[in-house]
Amino acid sequence: MDIKTIAKLAHLEITEEEVALYTPQMADIVAYVEQLNELDTETIEPAIGGLTAEGEATATMREDEPHESLGQNLALDQAPAAVAGHFRVPKVL
Repeated sequence: MDIKTIAKLAHLEITEEEVALYTPQMADIVAYVEQLNELDTETIEPAIGGLTAEGEATATMREDEPHESLGQNLALDQAPAAVAGHFRVPKVL
């Protein structure tokens, strides 16, 4: 498994030490997931979803009906933290 290629596809820069660390971990993950190939799924009905004929036939759209908005005060009423009329959220950078 080429960890450097995977890192490049994910726009990650990794060191040689990280390559050595992640290579066996990734191999273990792939081996674990490959265990699913051993399961007999012949008698299992597919779940209804977008990938099945039933899923594609299921109505998932609704009419776009305009209605009044909550308004700023009501929207912020139960927010864990609000400042100057805005939701306060943790930094993500």
